[in-house]
Amino acid sequence: MKMAGFCRLLLIWASISSVGFTGDRPASRLLLIGIDGLRPDALIAAETPHLDQLIADGAYSDTTLILGDRYRGNDTVSGPGWSSYLTGVWADKHGVQDNGFDGRNYSRYPHVFSLIRRQFPRAVTATFVDWEPIDKYIVADATRRVVYPAEGPEGYTVNDSRLAMEAAEYIRSDDPDAVMVYLGAVDETGHKYGFHPSVPEYVHAIQVIDGHVGQLLAAVKSRPRYVEESWLVIVSTDHGGSGTSHGGGHDKPEVLTTFLIVSGDRARKGAIDVQTYVVDVVPTGLVHLGVDIRPEWEIDGTAVGLNSVRSVKNSE
Repeated sequence: MKMAGFCRLLLIWASISSVGFTGDRPASRLLLIGIDGLRPDALIAAETPHLDQLIADGAYSDTTLILGDRYRGNDTVSGPGWSSYLTGVWADKHGVQDNGFDGRNYSRYPHVFSLIRRQFPRAVTATFVDWEPIDKYIVADATRRVVYPAEGPEGYTVNDSRLAMEAAEYIRSDDPDAVMVYLGAVDETGHKYGFHPSVPEYVHAIQVIDGHVGQLLAAVKSRPRYVEESWLVIVSTDHGGSGTSHGGGHDKPEVLTTFLIVSGDRARKGAIDVQTYVVDVVPTGLVHLGVDIRPEWEIDGTAVGLNSVRSVKNSE
């Protein structure tokens, strides 16, 4: 009897271990949406039912900063902005000071998908972008990479639509753990017409992007096991804008101040009551997926807007 009881205990322990310690894919899912050059005051001015619903269903900040206190030497442009968004560290670490990407140090400070796979080696990740440097330099080892390089507002408008459609189909039909979708038409429209909520073209571009966000959310919710998968959606940007530019915006609140949406069933609903930064995107996503953030990664951001986390799942 004692031996039989001992064997039963061993079986229980083995079962618990296999669930808690040997899973090689996260139990939760993550969708990152990057909307280049979107000012939070323009987001409020535009008619954006899908982004509004994400805010209502999650945590939100409209005072997110693209520069930190420790280091402010990089230009306020997309290269360092998206590097900080995707690595969780400031430019003195990831090395990107401008859009030239000279000095990049992603081998030491890699992007979020690389960090996910350090704990979950079989995690399935995908990126959909039309600003080519993101694909060329930052996310070069995602499981699936789709890039449609674009130029000007018209080119980005066409390719944003194409990317949203392909990303939505991928989310519906494949089995990703983490997806990042970048949409660039808002920024390009701001460069041509102006970054301001009073500019009709800029506001219209935001409203078009909101339609793409709706496509992505519909794809997520159409998944047969959507309720069990615990998707978290994080939406943010790399900078705001002033006039028709955003470079050299170190002392311009309309350039430095952006927004952060953390939405899903495990998000803490309501206004985020701490100062948020673009580098908070990565640790928030990692914590939701159950990744143990290691001190040697030297992440500058902090997980924000979350209530709890989940464990891991075994690969099929």
